[in-house]
Amino acid sequence: MADYRVLLVDDHQVLREGLKALLQNANGIMVVGEAEDGRQALDECRTTVPDLVVLDLNMPVMDGLSTLPLMRRRWPQLRILTLTSRVTEQNAAEALDAGADGYVLKRSPGEVLIRAIHTLRAGKPFIDGQLDPAQVAALRKEGTEQSGITLTERERQILKLVAEGSRNRDIAELLRISLKTVETHRLNLMKKLDAHNGADLTQWAFKLGVCRNE
Repeated sequence: MADYRVLLVDDHQVLREGLKALLQNANGIMVVGEAEDGRQALDECRTTVPDLVVLDLNMPVMDGLSTLPLMRRRWPQLRILTLTSRVTEQNAAEALDAGADGYVLKRSPGEVLIRAIHTLRAGKPFIDGQLDPAQVAALRKEGTEQSGITLTERERQILKLVAEGSRNRDIAELLRISLKTVETHRLNLMKKLDAHNGADLTQWAFKLGVCRNE
């Protein structure tokens, strides 16, 4: 089996160097790039084509929560593992809603990070053992219910396709509707969700359960 290609994203060089040394000694994992903020991370994803991104949440220029929906929209198959000092279930719920597949705490042993990477590679989600996964799931459900937002079936279809990176013209062809109809639905979605761009729509797609992280 080919090595799993990993991109490291954190604004602290010392931490990146430590992670790189740890992962290079792990079987089946290859570090293919590094970035110190979300904007650099998006550039590195284009050039290095990783299978998985280890992403910090607290970064300058563009933080992890802003980066997550953009990554998810542009590369739907990319696995994204947040590695962070944010230690509450609420923080984990927010990251998963934004598009993360897993959540690991920086204070955990290195073996936890390696196990998380292999778990995501197998197509399964991962929540750090220091957090309560049931509470994380409950918070995500509660956030969805409290939003009080109801979408039509067509709106859900279009929101899902937007989150997967489809262009308006592609959506029109796939759903066999006019381009103008797609544009109208997209504008209505942005008003209904108070979204300002595609990244916002992608984040809502996960929060509302239109897309899943599995």
